[in-house]
Amino acid sequence: MRILVIEDERTLAGFIAQGLRAEGHAVTVRHDGDSGEAAALTGDYALVLLDLMLPGKDGLAVLKAIRARLPDLPVIVLTARAAVEQRVEGLDRGANDYVIKPFVVREVVLRVTALANRLAERRARPTASTGLGGTMLKVGPIELDPVTHDVRISGAPINLRPLEYKLLQLLVSDPGRVFSREELLEQVWEMRGDINTRTVDVHVRRLRVSLGPAADVIETVHGFGYRAKRE
Repeated sequence: MRILVIEDERTLAGFIAQGLRAEGHAVTVRHDGDSGEAAALTGDYALVLLDLMLPGKDGLAVLKAIRARLPDLPVIVLTARAAVEQRVEGLDRGANDYVIKPFVVREVVLRVTALANRLAERRARPTASTGLGGTMLKVGPIELDPVTHDVRISGAPINLRPLEYKLLQLLVSDPGRVFSREELLEQVWEMRGDINTRTVDVHVRRLRVSLGPAADVIETVHGFGYRAKRE
């Protein structure tokens, strides 16, 4: 697998590259945001490891540029920002996973392997149950195309942030099914037990604002979680 490491601490970047190469990966290293972004957008990489605190363009700006051009490129954030809100910000911008500094290189290698396995499993799921593979999802006035990631409300396109899109896609993929907050954290945020479930409530509120007149499609089931309204 071809991996791009964008990390300004040269010694750390070297250790990460060495650990990944030992597992058979091909690794390219960049030490600042500008050259890292250019490499990510022009190279054919299977995964990016991205530090948030970079000289030049910072990591969140690089992540935004990657998501705008390459929405499906897996990105693991490397960060010393341990606060839950800051981790969520990275995930909200479209990161697939995060590793908090300080860490041992083996942890990074394991995260890369785990993310690659999760994405492979997701691609292998039957299209009928996931809504992937070209099946348009429609609930009420909401239409969602899992291939192009376009979302329309009564025919008019709207823009959603990456986590809003993932949250909406999961809910409308199975209308009427109640997803607990813990399930949503695991399937949308890919987090288990290390983040307050209030994060889900905050993002559901944001999603409803973005959906505007279609906000009532997302229903709260008090004491249990959330669901998309069944037709």
